[in-house]
Amino acid sequence: MTTSLMRALRKFSRSLAFAALPLMLVCGGPAHAERLKDLVQIQGVRDNPLIGYGLVVGLDGTGDQTTQTPFTTQTLTNMLANLGISLNNGQAGGGSSASNMQLKNVAAVMVTATLPPFERPGEAIDVTVSSLGNAKSLRGGTLLLTPLKGADGQVYALAQGNVAVGGAGASANGSKVQVNQLAAGRIPGGAIVERAVPTQVAQAGGTVQMELNDMDYDTTQRIVAAVNNAFGAGTAMPLDGRTIQLRAPIDPSQQVAFMAQLENLDVRPAQAAAKVILNSRTGSIVMNQMVTLQSCAVAHGNLSVVVNTQTAVSQPGAFSNGQTVATQQSQIQLKQDNGSLKLVTAGANLADVVKALNALGATPADLMSILQGMKAAGALRADLEII
Repeated sequence: MTTSLMRALRKFSRSLAFAALPLMLVCGGPAHAERLKDLVQIQGVRDNPLIGYGLVVGLDGTGDQTTQTPFTTQTLTNMLANLGISLNNGQAGGGSSASNMQLKNVAAVMVTATLPPFERPGEAIDVTVSSLGNAKSLRGGTLLLTPLKGADGQVYALAQGNVAVGGAGASANGSKVQVNQLAAGRIPGGAIVERAVPTQVAQAGGTVQMELNDMDYDTTQRIVAAVNNAFGAGTAMPLDGRTIQLRAPIDPSQQVAFMAQLENLDVRPAQAAAKVILNSRTGSIVMNQMVTLQSCAVAHGNLSVVVNTQTAVSQPGAFSNGQTVATQQSQIQLKQDNGSLKLVTAGANLADVVKALNALGATPADLMSILQGMKAAGALRADLEII
């Protein structure tokens, strides 16, 4: 071989190596990795629900019918009494009676809000206002000062403001047109925080505990390995399949920086357990990729389902590293009295069975009954959950 030819071959091989390098870098990254903040939550960092009862005034004749909702009148009477206005209940003097008030511009409402963690007094939070009586609409109304309480009965915020309703409607001569919901609305920034909820993140000795959103031993172990690899051995220690204990800095400023870096770690979670979700109200079926079927035969009414799984062995080839590979090949047959449908798939796939049943006109009730029968017989390798 000539020297010039050898130099050309070496140059060509180097060009191939550099051309393949970007592809190797892309393929070597973590597949389906997620940020740690999407998988866990810090123990103690949580929202707190608030609730209150109040009045919305200024409605255009769409308020409560006070004869049917006496608590609206009682609330208005108590509020007027606190403002120094008393009703004489129809006694001598010709005054008005509280029981005779027929107000159409007042509605009793429930006010709900969520107090985020680390919220301080003076900050504003959003509130939701929902009609409690038979008001037709809250559009154009104003919520009067309403204390919002927590589960301990303490007042944590005060709500007041104009209610924003996203719906619209009109009625005349017995005809009615309505778009969206008119009996509920929101007040952005409508509540002022008056009391803070103590939030303790670090425990004694500077330890912090993380909790997985979904319990999984494999994912817990992967998170521990990722944290220890990033911050050093002993930083994370698993307590159980959901809880991980962290050794965090004691200084608050360093602790914030530590938590910020921690939340941005990339972790590839373990594959979820095989599960099939059946919605009995809508008839929808949702399954993950881990669901498999074994050989079975099901007869339901005029439908029959037969799943036959066989093991096929492939010969060694260039892509099998010289090893024999065993694969599952399944035949799914569905028959109906007035016809038949035969499918041949590369594996016992529940999606193909459901698709074939839908093609035959099986109702949602038929699908649920067949899947429950497969699960009871041990042919459906998945958790069956009905919602």
